Amino acid sequence: MAMTVYRSRHALRGPLTPDRIAALRLPTARRGYRPEDVDALLHRLAYELRERARERDEARAENRRIKDALRRWQSAEAARRHAG
Repeated sequence: MAMTVYRSRHALRGPLTPDRIAALRLPTARRGYRPEDVDALLHRLAYELRERARERDEARAENRRIKDALRRWQSAEAARRHAG
């Protein structure tokens, strides 16, 4: 999947991590959004991104456990078939 790059005058480069999002401060502009609303949204996005990363890591770990168990079972079954 291609990743879209956010471009602005202050060029936020590199991957958006939860810590980078939480620490991000955008410049204020006349007739812009309220800074406290923007900050709240950035913190919410950082939290959600951390949660998705945690869930992904848990799923990957569970996937490894299942694959390892399947390999052990397959090896035991193959040994049982060849022994008997």
